[in-house]
Amino acid sequence: MTSLDLYRTFLTVHRAGSITAAAQLLGLSQPAVTAQLKALEKSVRKPLFHRHARGVTTTAAGEDLARRLAGPLDDLAAAVGDFVGGKVALHVGGPAEFLSVKVVPALAELPDTALRVTFGMPDELLDALVKGGLDLVISGARPRVRGVTAEPLYVEELTVVAADRWHYPDTSGVLGDAPWVAYAEDLPLIRRYWHTVYKTPPTGSAVVVVPDLRAVLAATIAGAGVTVLPRYLCEYELATGALREVIIRGELPTNTIYLAVRAGALAEPHIARARDLLVARAAEW
Repeated sequence: MTSLDLYRTFLTVHRAGSITAAAQLLGLSQPAVTAQLKALEKSVRKPLFHRHARGVTTTAAGEDLARRLAGPLDDLAAAVGDFVGGKVALHVGGPAEFLSVKVVPALAELPDTALRVTFGMPDELLDALVKGGLDLVISGARPRVRGVTAEPLYVEELTVVAADRWHYPDTSGVLGDAPWVAYAEDLPLIRRYWHTVYKTPPTGSAVVVVPDLRAVLAATIAGAGVTVLPRYLCEYELATGALREVIIRGELPTNTIYLAVRAGALAEPHIARARDLLVARAAEW
């Protein structure tokens, strides 16, 4: 009888379209995956893949086998999968602010799902995604990792904001003696805004530096200084007057946020449902 491991490896390669990507998903070496495919082809006495420089394509016999295997193997995976209190676990990683404000409220709508969230930087989160520790990753930079597919999810707009005491409405970019409130000492969002809009670095230094944009928002509302924030994070404060836009000049700088998954992972129903829900909600954000 053919081992289930061979069928599982075959289906993973079929969905990933690459032996290399499948090996990463399975936690196996490429030679091990290749050996398993050869053993399965010998067992069924038919070629299952066409090999080429950019990966593999499934033969007609392989497509037929994949159709017959997909349902039973996915059901088996669900039956023995990662469950918490009877609910399937969904592991999501990304920046604390965007996950807290946008992603977690959306995914909390999923029925029968136990949501587990990890905050962190893109490189470490994408590494965990490849190794199977995470199911979805939200990244502020386009992921360029083998075995990972990504799609644009949301475009955030950056704007300069301050409480009334530091409000200097003009178009010159001169903010008088207003100090900066920043995410880091090198003023990353502020620097990006200034380079994009004014083609020059910002002057001055930060009076408050805190590595959480929600805390940057709070300090700015309290009157500590001026900052640059994604508009989604301060929409309510701008609407209520707690903050005001200091500079409005043409189109504001933007940043694309990506949704990343392991190649082939959308074949898992709970991951596909989460992806589809996020894409639908992002269209309304």
